[in-house]
Amino acid sequence: MSQPVTAINHVASSLAALVAAHRVASRGERRWQENANCLGVDPDLFFPERGASTREAKSVCRGCEVRVECLEYALAHGEKFGIWGGLSERERRRVRRQRALDRRNAIGA
Repeated sequence: MSQPVTAINHVASSLAALVAAHRVASRGERRWQENANCLGVDPDLFFPERGASTREAKSVCRGCEVRVECLEYALAHGEKFGIWGGLSERERRRVRRQRALDRRNAIGA
């Protein structure tokens, strides 16, 4: 009976190693958040109701030293809601469309 227990322990330790590696990678990918102006600010500010003002959230982002990293994270991960890198969902869609157009033009040139 020790054979199956050993196999289960091996699978469990492999899974634990995989989860730990993913956590380390995720932390590294989002290390910029540790320097964000919004750290400690109520997250609801960055996810306003439809039609509500985004001015206050954008003012927090305006002077943020990691604004570009935040925006690039949102664009790379398809964040569809909230203010990221100082831009609303609509503004990020425009950036994605413009970048896609720029890539097509660069290929066609």
